[in-house]
Amino acid sequence: MESSTEIFGIRAVIEAIDAGKSIDKVFVQKGLKGPLFQRLENQLRQHGISYSYVPVEKLNRLSHKNHQGVVARVSPVEFHALDTLVSSTLESGRVPLFVLLDQVSDVRNFGAIIRTAECTGVDGIIIGKSGGASINADTIKTSAGAVFKMPLCKVDHIKDAIYHLQASGIKVVAATEKTDKLVYDVSLKEPCAIVMGSEGRGITPSILKIADERIKLPILGDIDSLNVSVACGALLYEIVRQRL
Repeated sequence: MESSTEIFGIRAVIEAIDAGKSIDKVFVQKGLKGPLFQRLENQLRQHGISYSYVPVEKLNRLSHKNHQGVVARVSPVEFHALDTLVSSTLESGRVPLFVLLDQVSDVRNFGAIIRTAECTGVDGIIIGKSGGASINADTIKTSAGAVFKMPLCKVDHIKDAIYHLQASGIKVVAATEKTDKLVYDVSLKEPCAIVMGSEGRGITPSILKIADERIKLPILGDIDSLNVSVACGALLYEIVRQRL
């Protein structure tokens, strides 16, 4: 089974970026300085690659090699360009169905969503470059390998992706408890994209504001929310039911 690859060393990471590798995240040792590091930092910002400053002890756990203060995780999958994926889906004659994940951070939730999305005919999953879960061995295992079949798009900003979908005639539907409208009362037969929020905060207010529709699942017990992957599965299968 494939999993994310680690690249260590400042120059090696710079070369990976230059080669167009799909880098999930870069870990940089706190206090690192020098012209070569400055070049790396500029590239990370220019390409919108997520990075964080960490103690050297964390880097030593990530890699036992001479990491020179930098370790990068390279995604085991290639990401699709959003405009190309949307265009090809529209041209296919299928009724488009996309999922947008607004900072879903748990890798197992991410993997479970990918698995259900593949089973329900989703055309692609859209994630942001920062704040969300990476694709690692746990993601791959939880997805049961679906991560290698499901088209994934990584965008700078989820809001921009929403505007692009809307301009392409695709209705954007936000799953949120901040509505009285149940999913069963909304037609999802037309082209649509479902937005799922993060485990702790839900959908970002600015994203919720621009959605075309807000829907929720009924909660009949004492616990007031569902796990995000479970909720996503219930919503996707309601769309399948409506479209069959």
